Amino acid sequence: MAHAPPRFLTYSVRMAGPEEVWLPLVDEPVGDIVARIQAEDPEIERLIGSPHRVLAFRTFAYIRVGILLGELLFEQERDVADADETWVEALLRDPRTREALHREVRAVAEEIAADPRYADDEPLGPDDAARDRFRAFARRQLAGD
Repeated sequence: MAHAPPRFLTYSVRMAGPEEVWLPLVDEPVGDIVARIQAEDPEIERLIGSPHRVLAFRTFAYIRVGILLGELLFEQERDVADADETWVEALLRDPRTREALHREVRAVAEEIAADPRYADDEPLGPDDAARDRFRAFARRQLAGD
């Protein structure tokens, strides 16, 4: 009988380019939790807006969220009523847990943003001026049709 792989496996993907960059990819639920918090808080994107910052952010956010979830698992008892869901889902139902996870992920983003090693990193996407130039170009192109 084949067994399902553990849910906390960590994989890496190597990106080709002038520099080697490794992006950790975490299987559910840790990766999903970090991604959800990141999507809910636009300030995190601003803080980690370069490839090296994203790599550092994901690495440390996954670790710290995993540690926090482990601590919470040992602190909170589960009863029979929780048997139909995973322990992570049960923890996430508690608003205090969600807030603690958000604080942890936000703290990682702020620490990465404050790290002087990333001060010269190029932004991950276009800056506001580049977006404005593209919008003006698109308007001119559409007006010419």
